Amino acid sequence: MPSFAISIATLSLLQAALVALPRARPSFAWMPQSSWWALVPAGSIVVVVFGIELLPDSADALAWLALVAVPPLGAFALGWLVHGSRPAWALAAVPLFALAWAAQGSLAGEAAAMALSALACVSLGWLLVSVVPGTWLRWGIYAMAAIDAALIAAELLQGPSGVLFATDPDGLPRLQVIEFGAARMGFGDAFLAATVGCLLAESRRRQLEAAVLVAILGLGFDLLFFAFDTLPATVPVALALALVESRGRRRGSSAGVPAQL
Repeated sequence: MPSFAISIATLSLLQAALVALPRARPSFAWMPQSSWWALVPAGSIVVVVFGIELLPDSADALAWLALVAVPPLGAFALGWLVHGSRPAWALAAVPLFALAWAAQGSLAGEAAAMALSALACVSLGWLLVSVVPGTWLRWGIYAMAAIDAALIAAELLQGPSGVLFATDPDGLPRLQVIEFGAARMGFGDAFLAATVGCLLAESRRRQLEAAVLVAILGLGFDLLFFAFDTLPATVPVALALALVESRGRRRGSSAGVPAQL
């Protein structure tokens, strides 16, 4: 089993990969857009944290929801939403789930479950990007990171997260959490990274810039584990988006063209 340092670094690099993976947006023109959907990132963390705090049994419902929803969402991402995807690749979700189930507790099983959950986050990110105007979604991403940091600082997140992480859906894979070796990451942390990747996918250069920044900031942020037990993994992702957005505005200003994501 890898050490905590290697494990948490792997999860940080997973976030960077999730920023780089989504391809240019498919057409979901039939889906009505609304700025209110920008509340989903921040709202999801608030609902999960306080929902589990008030109703601990809701953790079981979330675990079963993830078990049912993650495999088809991961298959959709493999078939249509990531760079190099092919419809036939969607079938790869089946052996991934089988490995995650058969090899629970092993590194291979954790890696398979991690891949499925991460790919499902790409599908969810694309759905969100398709229904939220870009400007509002960026603010929703920043809000989620701010709320995540505030809840951890106030020690309100750790308890509900521990309950959710420990929930076992009758011996089936735990897809509601991302685990690798000695480290674990919330589903929302991967979801936010995938959403940023989907938001930036129209510009491959900006997407890759953001992915590199997420890797650098995430690995640097991991050094804080020498002083803290829990950290908000959403913060490096939001910071990377802000830096790419700022650099894009400067490029647009120097060229005399408004910068857009």
